[in-house]
Amino acid sequence: MLTIENLSVSYGSVQALRDVSLTVPPGRVTAVIGANGAGKSTLMRTLAGLVRPRSGTVHMNGEDITGMSPEDIVRRGVALVPEGRSTIPDLTVGENLRLGGLWRTSAQRNASESRVFALFPILAERRSMRADTLSGGERQQLAIGRALMCGPQALLLDEPSLGLAPLIVTQILELVERLARESGMAVLLVEQNAATALRVAKTGIVLNLGQIVMSGRAADIASDEQLRHAYLGY
Repeated sequence: MLTIENLSVSYGSVQALRDVSLTVPPGRVTAVIGANGAGKSTLMRTLAGLVRPRSGTVHMNGEDITGMSPEDIVRRGVALVPEGRSTIPDLTVGENLRLGGLWRTSAQRNASESRVFALFPILAERRSMRADTLSGGERQQLAIGRALMCGPQALLLDEPSLGLAPLIVTQILELVERLARESGMAVLLVEQNAATALRVAKTGIVLNLGQIVMSGRAADIASDEQLRHAYLGY
């Protein structure tokens, strides 16, 4: 379980997050939604160790990982899929995947690779092809697959729908929901496409100007017309 308590982050005089507290339980998707500038990506980068918080704590399965290096956070079981599908274009699918688990044993890497190929069969078909030959949806699958290669217990997904067709987005997020449910992984999903995110999530968190303005059942948030108009723009 990933637990965030009173997390605050500032960039100089600008406060990007203010006393954010939330829990990401295992086996389900928790969606963080909100308009541009709400602080969603700052939250993800802080949890992954790319940004140091001004105050607050982050615990993974009870261990305090606040302020640890990104490498140490990955080793504690937290993996980030950053915005923009950050695969390495000159490397093959297989090479990109192996990069995700370089520090693990050969047996662990092989087991994770088999799991990734079972989840995303198209990657098995494309394993010898360069990443820059893949479609946008295939590259997003590769980015998620590479994160899974480190054997995470918590997966952070930052704007996975960016630049993808709606049908592809739905397929990928449904796979992520199934992955969480079947493997017991805790998934924190940041999405500007609120309607899609809330369809696959159990819990929704609405951020506005760095603060949580609502949290609860995703279905309840999706059906709250006043909230949708005020914060989500649909």
